[in-house]
This record gives sequence, structure tokens and C-alpha cells, in this order.
Amino acid sequence: MSKPFISSLMTVRPEWIDYNGHLNMAYYNVLMDEGVDELWLQFGFGTDYREKTGCTTYSAEYHIRYIREVHEGDRLQATFQLLDYDEKRLHFAQELVHEDGWVSAQGEGLMLHVDQSGPRVAPMPANILTQVEELMAEHRDLPTPGFIGRPMGIKRR
Repeated sequence: MSKPFISSLMTVRPEWIDYNGHLNMAYYNVLMDEGVDELWLQFGFGTDYREKTGCTTYSAEYHIRYIREVHEGDRLQATFQLLDYDEKRLHFAQELVHEDGWVSAQGEGLMLHVDQSGPRVAPMPANILTQVEELMAEHRDLPTPGFIGRPMGIKRR
């Protein structure tokens, strides 16, 4: 994979539209999350994993930039680029890309692998960590997106 992971196309649902006539801000996050769920299933994360191991993934932090609004019926894909990892965490970048090719939103996240019996952050099992290492090897030489680590604030002159 010499490019970020790309999810299946997802359609903006009518119930996600706000009173301004475009996708409510919360649902940009839903689309990013549903897109990454496809990759998580490839890793072996999901309902079966949680039930079998008592472990799951939590979002520790997520920053989103809204670039261009989308509307009911628009179809988008979520990308996922692994930036860094350790045995318990993944740092990643995402974009929501409209089927016409333009970027609607960008996100930067930190995922935790959590043992829910604590709950506490816990190491991923070796078989999943191997897959993470393989994905990092594929993404290591990709350029870091310009929005990563970008500060938020009001620019003063």
C-alpha cells in the first residue's frame, strides 16, 4: 500500500442534515469513524474481538478541520494514514474525500487499545501489532499531511 487506506463509499443520510441544509458537524466524525472501522475489521478489531478478549479501541483525541460542506446524498470515502504507533496507541491522519475527488474534511487522531476490565490502556496482541507494523512500513515514506499538528487559534497581526 503506497497510499493511505481508502474506505468504501459512504452516503450522507437525510437525518444527518442540519438546519443549514448541510451535513451536521458531528456526522463528519461519524463518517471518519465508519471509514476506519473497515480497516479495524481487517486488523481483527470489532464486536467479536471485544467479546472474545474484553479489549477494544477508544479515541483519545481527535482534531477535525472542515474544508468544504457536503449535502444529503453526497458520497464520500474516508482515508487513513498511519503516522506513528506503539504497542498501545496509533497516531493517524484521515481525510473525507467526495466521490468527485475533492476533500471535505481532514482529521488527526490518537487511538488507544483498551482492556475494558480496568478500563486501562493495554498492549495490542502480537498478531494485530504485526499488522500495524506492516501498515507502518507501507505508510512510513508517505509525506506527512500539512494539517498534522496544526495549532488552532485566532491569528493576530
